[in-house]
Amino acid sequence: MRRSFAVRAGALLAGVLLSGAFTVLAASTAPAAYAADGDKGFTVEDPRITESSGLAASRQHPGVYWTHNDSDDGPYLYAVDSATGKTVARLTLTGVGTPRDVEAISIGPGNEIWVGDIGDNLGGTWQYVWIYRLPEPKKLVDQTVKATQYVVKYSDGARDAESLLVHPKTGRVYIIDKKEDGGHLYEGPANLSASGANVFKPVAAVDLWATDAAFSPDGAQLAVRGYFGGISYAWNGGKIKREGRLDVPLQRQGESVSYSADGTKIMYGSEGSGSSVVAEDAPEGAASGAKSPSGSGSSSASGEGGGSSATGSVKFGALAVAAVCVAFFGLRRLLRRN
Repeated sequence: MRRSFAVRAGALLAGVLLSGAFTVLAASTAPAAYAADGDKGFTVEDPRITESSGLAASRQHPGVYWTHNDSDDGPYLYAVDSATGKTVARLTLTGVGTPRDVEAISIGPGNEIWVGDIGDNLGGTWQYVWIYRLPEPKKLVDQTVKATQYVVKYSDGARDAESLLVHPKTGRVYIIDKKEDGGHLYEGPANLSASGANVFKPVAAVDLWATDAAFSPDGAQLAVRGYFGGISYAWNGGKIKREGRLDVPLQRQGESVSYSADGTKIMYGSEGSGSSVVAEDAPEGAASGAKSPSGSGSSSASGEGGGSSATGSVKFGALAVAAVCVAFFGLRRLLRRN
């Protein structure tokens, strides 16, 4: 059921005001705190990237992250160097139709790139959506790459989704639908067919209004993020088991997530011109909740805030300003999509 603009915008604002779990200092200060092995936060410098909606760490090109615009762009993928924030290659996809609402990107076995044209601006009314698969180029230069297009349907009807993930070991493709009250993990066929519809079936509940998700490089962990938090799951052979909350930073439109190539960091991206990608330590094992690596600068997404009274007023003021920003960008996106 779709909610009114006022209700959905109110949920956005209330979520920010009530959650003491976010990094209160903006993303501009967070990246420098967690620099490690080149996987630190960065700012996307390319003016063509205004709605970065997916993020995937390259295994073939260290320090490079693939991203794309949400809509109104074209069949393009961008390779961004995390050391500089600059685009080092733009791919133009051929062999596919005109993209409608590209929301996610993932790297599968054999350095194949998978792209999810799976958003549904009409609230879950399109009879089918698309997935594209292409080889990651060995050389990062602007080029045209032929992709394979797959038609996707859901066994229980059309729905909106922003999370596409490909298991790094098995190559099986999964989608998580986007529902305010929590969605489901959908499993695709073992082998997708380019000649007919591929039916995805729900296999597990996901307790989040998911805007993106990613597998750890070893395929043992699943990170799911939303606008105001995230959850870490043990993959458990596909029978996912919730482990704890993720340390999701406050961002103006939190849309994407990726593990770093070595699995030590989780990278959180956002929409907007000059958008930031924030690095946080990935949880270890079955931790009940992520903690700030340095003991300062961020707090758990579980809502258990800390800090002295001297910093409390500063955090409250920053949170109030951030709440207005998030509400503004959230309303703009909702109005645009409706």
